[in-house]
Amino acid sequence: MNSLHLPLIPAKAGISGNQVSASCRIDLWLWRARFAKTRSLAAAMVEGGLVRLTHNGVQTRLDKPSRCVHVGDTLVFALGGRLTELTVAALGDRRGPPEDARGLYRLPTRPAG
Repeated sequence: MNSLHLPLIPAKAGISGNQVSASCRIDLWLWRARFAKTRSLAAAMVEGGLVRLTHNGVQTRLDKPSRCVHVGDTLVFALGGRLTELTVAALGDRRGPPEDARGLYRLPTRPAG
């Protein structure tokens, strides 16, 4: 009786399934969250140095639209003459209606007074 033996594929060293962090391109996320009308405009925002990302406590000015954003990252960018700061709450699967887009981020709460 023949038995079929499939080779085991080893997991990446040091990374378990629950440690893998999902990410998304910054230009795609800005477009999905409706901060840019097109992906080209989102890419131009990033290439123009208008977007700063804080990931794991380290702030960097993004220079390429292919840079990744993760849930929990903080973004600061200029939009409509105002400085916008937000925290990425979700990555999203598509560009949906504005109600869905608002679910992709959280605005910081400012202390009253």
